[in-house]
Amino acid sequence: MMTGILSTFPSYGKTKSKSPYDERRLLEQNKRIQKENNAPEDFPSFIREGFEVKVVAPENYMKSDSGLIYRDFEVGEGDCPKDGQQVTFHYVGYNESGRRIDSTYLQGSPSKIRMGTKALIPGFEEGIRDMRPGGKRRIIIPPELGPPVGPSTFFSSKQFEVFDVELLNVKDCQRRTIGFYSDVVCN
Repeated sequence: MMTGILSTFPSYGKTKSKSPYDERRLLEQNKRIQKENNAPEDFPSFIREGFEVKVVAPENYMKSDSGLIYRDFEVGEGDCPKDGQQVTFHYVGYNESGRRIDSTYLQGSPSKIRMGTKALIPGFEEGIRDMRPGGKRRIIIPPELGPPVGPSTFFSSKQFEVFDVELLNVKDCQRRTIGFYSDVVCN
């Protein structure tokens, strides 16, 4: 469904026919909350009613087969990361209302992980897998590709998450063994 320059990406779940007025009211309410939270420009909107969620984003966002939605701001250069390689990246994470929930910029140092080790939530790893060093991308992660939820986790409900990611570099890694000690060195 296209609305002006906006694309809507329906989520899975129960669907009931809603009037356009209800959607417009929910969209306006979401935008107002995002403005109060100082959400970045072109931030997607979420029309949530019951189990049904629609993501409303400008046309220049892409949707993968898995349900991940993304937009490249800068493509970067070089090779995309492969399993076993270490990626270094900055990110700012937001919830559906545009509130910043985490930022490596504020922490003062970028994150480093090795690809293919399940160290990241599935949607985040998928989102950076085809980035190139120097690239900047906004990733919209649906609940089914997000973190586990429940009392033992930080996340209490299944919501979309939005990450602005800057991929700084990709390094090869080798396992080294010294006596009984083994580690991985990336350079």
